[in-house]
Amino acid sequence: MFDIGTSARRRSVGVDIDGVKVGGNAPVVVQSMTNTDTADIDATVVQVAALARAGSELVRVTVDRDDAAAAVPHIREKLDAMSVTVPLVGDFHYIGHKLLTDHPACAEALQKYRINPGNVGFREKRDKQFATMIELAAKYDRPVRIGVNWGSLDQELLTRLMDENARSDAPLDARAVTHEAIVQSALISAERAEELGLARDHIILSAKVSNVQDLVTVYRMLGSRCDHALHLGLTEAGMGSKGIVASTAALSILMQEGIGDTIRVSLTPEPGGDRTQEVVVAQEILQSMGLRSFMPMVTACPGCGRTTSTTFQELAKDIQSHIRMRLPAWRERYDGFEDLQLAVMGCIVNGPGESKHSDIGISLPGTGEQPAAPVFIDGKKAMTLRGQNLAEQFKDIVEDYIEKRYGEAGS
Repeated sequence: MFDIGTSARRRSVGVDIDGVKVGGNAPVVVQSMTNTDTADIDATVVQVAALARAGSELVRVTVDRDDAAAAVPHIREKLDAMSVTVPLVGDFHYIGHKLLTDHPACAEALQKYRINPGNVGFREKRDKQFATMIELAAKYDRPVRIGVNWGSLDQELLTRLMDENARSDAPLDARAVTHEAIVQSALISAERAEELGLARDHIILSAKVSNVQDLVTVYRMLGSRCDHALHLGLTEAGMGSKGIVASTAALSILMQEGIGDTIRVSLTPEPGGDRTQEVVVAQEILQSMGLRSFMPMVTACPGCGRTTSTTFQELAKDIQSHIRMRLPAWRERYDGFEDLQLAVMGCIVNGPGESKHSDIGISLPGTGEQPAAPVFIDGKKAMTLRGQNLAEQFKDIVEDYIEKRYGEAGS
């Protein structure tokens, strides 16, 4: 793997969330959030378990009313019975102080609280209600993410900064003032949390917006003005390719600069879609950047007029699906297999060369080529596959390679 994320990483205070390390020298952590009604215990348990099995290292749940708060301890209990130990994060808005006070079992079952300083309370109630949540976090020894969101920004702070800017000899544009308000909201809240007794290593900050350039600007400002661990993510990335592209663009810029300790890709799912997609995308961003390895990666050519057959496309899809299906079993048996590089190429032009650069590569016959598929292992041609069951033959080769290289026999 490349050295970014270690030598170039921004220094931050490490936070321990029930064994999951965020910040400090820890790898960037992937997290996600359920979209079930938390009061529906069974549905929430199923989704949390699915997200955890997909690789989410933290899972956030909405705690917005008494029924949801009362459900949290039962959700934790059911997950533990399933050996799903992923830490649960409670997402609180407006009445978090009351819910944590009235439901101590919820406060204890959660491993982390998320507080939005823009709606923790208004006017004279803000400080009191914020203090209540921070004091409870300290009581239960729970880390807190102070999560500013420009959609629910502290309007009193924003108004004050806008007024000060209007009186300035060199006023900034409104967008720049908004950026400053977002950053100040996070920093002021973090300072107040420490004054109330919450340890510095129990605080994570986030400053979420929906626009890529705004996100980059805000996190550069925030990262230069504090050493708190930072959570990255667009607050509403969008649906499908739009959400994936926007998240990848924003997060990649910041992480390349060493900014960011934990990430979430906030995709809008298709109706009835798979919530775990946001976990997969987050993992693929980190792995594509060389920051972490989660699973063997498959390089496949895009296809062109030299590959009018769909054989290589079908094989690449089949191998990718096989890898995801086999991940749980491989994780139990092998160490280091996540770094495995595979190549499924469609013709003789780049196929053999690309295959040689991978641990295992196959170069399928393109249009008009001989119906044979050379396989390269560790840079050398090992065999040639023929016949109709190329996928099964290639999967057997992959399984055999993993066993020999990463199994006990290869250690």
